[in-house]
Amino acid sequence: MTRLARALCSLHSAALVWLAYCTITTARYGAAWAAILFAAASLMSVIAVIREMDAGDRAYAARHHAPAAEAEDQAALLDDAVRDLDNACCERWWTALGTDHDPTCPVQQPRSDAA
Repeated sequence: MTRLARALCSLHSAALVWLAYCTITTARYGAAWAAILFAAASLMSVIAVIREMDAGDRAYAARHHAPAAEAEDQAALLDDAVRDLDNACCERWWTALGTDHDPTCPVQQPRSDAA
């Protein structure tokens, strides 16, 4: 978690404590509707702390795990391209998207209507 995220979490926690105190005080000496509003506001502080912690975890994961995953994706794409080139039997087959062969090609399969 970054310093900013920690600072925001501590500010939200301080607001939570203050709103909890206001909730208890209002429930004892004030209107019940105000106590309910203070309780709802304190729950919002809890949600804010949870969101900050989750966002910090996602940012950490993106910084430390994304380069490895990107390298794996590039390696997989390269392997697919090499496999396609290895399976090509002749240049005409490659340029005709697998529908035609060179006259000297050993495979000599008939034209396909698939392409």
